[in-house]
Amino acid sequence: MIAAMRVAVTGASGLIGSALVDVLRRLYGEAVPVVRRPPGLGELYWQPKEGMIDSLDGIDAVVHLAGAGLGDQRWTDDYKRELVESRTEGTRLVAEAVAKSPDTRILLSGSAIGYYGAHNGDEILTESSPPGDDFLAELCVDWEAATQPAIDAGKRVVKLRTGLVMTPEGGILDRLLLPFKLGLGGPLGSGKAWWSWITLADEIGAICHLLTADVDGPVNLVAPNPVTNKEFTKALGKALRRPTLIPVPPAALALWQGSEMVDVTVMASQRCSAEKLIDSGYEFDHEHVDKALASLVHE
Repeated sequence: MIAAMRVAVTGASGLIGSALVDVLRRLYGEAVPVVRRPPGLGELYWQPKEGMIDSLDGIDAVVHLAGAGLGDQRWTDDYKRELVESRTEGTRLVAEAVAKSPDTRILLSGSAIGYYGAHNGDEILTESSPPGDDFLAELCVDWEAATQPAIDAGKRVVKLRTGLVMTPEGGILDRLLLPFKLGLGGPLGSGKAWWSWITLADEIGAICHLLTADVDGPVNLVAPNPVTNKEFTKALGKALRRPTLIPVPPAALALWQGSEMVDVTVMASQRCSAEKLIDSGYEFDHEHVDKALASLVHE
C-alpha cells in the first residue's frame, strides 16, 4: 500500500469504475464510490439530474466516469439527448463540487478519443489535434468543457480520452468473441480504419498513475501501438485459432446498432498517440495487440 489518498469514483458500478474501485482499495486501503442509490458506509450520494451531490470535504481526488453508455442502445434523438445531458450536467456538478472543496486537489474526468472525429485516415492524433465535427466529437468537446469550474478554481484536471477498452468482460471485445469463436469473424468493411485500443488493466493502471503524475489537460488513454481493424481481426483470429476470412459489411453493423453509431465508433479511424501518457512516466503492461489478445482470451 502506498501513501494514503482518499479517491471518490463516480460510475463505480460500471465496467471501468468497478475495476478501478477494486484497485484503489488495494493501493490506498479504501475507495469512495459516489452512488445514486441510498449510500452505504464509506459512500457518497449524488443525484446529477437534480443537481445534488454530497460534500467532497476529506476527499483528495475524484475520478469521474459516470454517464449513459455509448453502446447501450440505438442512438435515437431521445437517447442522444440523454448521452449529452448525463455527461455535461454530471461533469459540471462534479467539477463545481471539486471547486468548492478545500481538500479536493485533483479531478480526473472521463472523455473519449471520439473527440477527434471519425474519419482521420492514417493521421496520428495527439492531444493537440483539433476536434471532429460529428455527434460524438461534439459531445466530447462539451463533456470536457464542463470541467471548467474545477480548472478555474486552480485544481489539477485531467481529461481521460479513452480508446477502445479491451476486456472479455464487456465492451467491443466481449461483443466480438462469439462470432469469432464461431468462425464468423472478419474485418469490418475495408479493414483500413485505425483502432486505438487499451486493455482494461492498462486503463486502470493509467488512471491510478495519473492521480499522482505531474500532468494535466487531455491525455489519450490508448496503447502505444494502434492497429488497423484488419490487423486487429487477424490477431484476434490467431488468439482464438479461428479463420477471419469473411468481411463484415458496414450495412450489417448498421442494422445492429444504427448507422450513425457504427460510423463514429467501430468504423471510425483514430490513430492516437500515447506519447503524453508515456512521457508522464506510465509503463504499459500490454503494448502490442497480438500479445494482449492472446492473454485476454485465454485468461
